[in-house]
Amino acid sequence: MKKTLIAAALAGLAASSTVAAPQAYDLDASHSQIVFSYSHLGFSTTYGMFSGFEGQIMFDQEDPANSSVSVSMPTKSMLTGWEGRFNHFMSSDFFGASDEDMVTFTSTAIEVTGDNTAMITGNLTLNNMTKSVVLDATLNQSGDNPMAGKAWAGFDATATLLRSDFGLGAFAPAASDEVEVMISIEAGIAQ
Repeated sequence: MKKTLIAAALAGLAASSTVAAPQAYDLDASHSQIVFSYSHLGFSTTYGMFSGFEGQIMFDQEDPANSSVSVSMPTKSMLTGWEGRFNHFMSSDFFGASDEDMVTFTSTAIEVTGDNTAMITGNLTLNNMTKSVVLDATLNQSGDNPMAGKAWAGFDATATLLRSDFGLGAFAPAASDEVEVMISIEAGIAQ
């Protein structure tokens, strides 16, 4: 009788405890930016931005380490604020980019570091070279977006990259090899 009660209790516990699975969130490119900056001869900090990217976050609110992210954008979606600089970046000095060249990031691991922070390790493909990078990420907020009428999440992340790691080291150190990357994204639950 005692074994039957324990078995019934365990069965009931198993039936009532559901394991939450990651949910798909599509990136909202209209409210997301990837900004980069570098030092130019020590005189100024030059900024650029990527736009037109797409991607998806598999977000597990109960176990954020079980989440993942993948993002892609055309290399030529880079915005530099000056046509001459854009043309130079797309030349053989740097990217030598075609219309088909993409920048991609796919996470490989997430280490939760606080209530709303994590280190996201992933493979960054830039200039047709893939390297492992780590993003220092913060969950800004998750909840219902009253304008979109569905669940929403927002994240910020930062990283420091070396241009030379991706075959883009021309003119270093005059133009710094280190590039600071700042990411701010919004994503809505896929329906």
